[in-house]
Amino acid sequence: MRQRVITAVVALIIFIPIIIAGGIWVELAAAVLGLVALSELLVMRKKLIVSWEAFLSGIAVLLVILPDYWQALLPRHLSFAFIVYIVVILLMIYTVFSKNRFSFDDAAVLTLGVMYIGFGFHYFIVARGTGSQGLASLFFALLIVWITDSGAYMIGRKLGRHKLAPHISPNKTWEGSIGGTVVATIIVGIYCYFFPQGDKSLLTTVLFTIVLSVIGQLGDLVESALKRYYGVKDSGKILPGHGGILDRFDSLLLVLPALHLFGFI
Repeated sequence: MRQRVITAVVALIIFIPIIIAGGIWVELAAAVLGLVALSELLVMRKKLIVSWEAFLSGIAVLLVILPDYWQALLPRHLSFAFIVYIVVILLMIYTVFSKNRFSFDDAAVLTLGVMYIGFGFHYFIVARGTGSQGLASLFFALLIVWITDSGAYMIGRKLGRHKLAPHISPNKTWEGSIGGTVVATIIVGIYCYFFPQGDKSLLTTVLFTIVLSVIGQLGDLVESALKRYYGVKDSGKILPGHGGILDRFDSLLLVLPALHLFGFI
């Protein structure tokens, strides 16, 4: 527990100023986090992080993460989406020449990983945006995830009886899940009273907080299913006591695109 607390404090000391600064700092942070998360997926898949497939998928995930205005650097007839498509085709072609070391399944896993990780961190940048409203929107998402996670853990330990998804994450309970959402809705509702989310009314924001809290927990379970499939406890070891980047950002990878879907960012 001590190690978890120390890691969390150090991470916040680095992370919070980057979020407040915004701009290029958030873009660089998202790019680095995305590359590390993709490397964790490669390791779980038992692929080298210094390899042809790692290089190609790394390019693809960066192109998905980077904000749209970076496309101005490309010739007019090209777009990030088209280059990502080319990368996927190259991964498929690589299956022909890899002597069965790299399969179609491997290409599919990396393509899915690029979309999953890339769009999640892309909307991390979009959520931050510019100005105080962007900061309020990103903290809105972060608070939902952090408070839901903490509330579910504490309430689940005290009151948890009924397993939520024992085949994927045996420690999670329905009581913890519901309790985490209730706590998050109350606290985030208070936050949004003082920091309104764009043109959304307080009631609308509170209702969407419930939905986003549930989506965040689904993000947690998705990553738990991924780790269960590959037989690992944590996605990585970069954060002592917490695991990897995927372990810490699994909920946000679904919550942030959902914020865009619901018109919050």
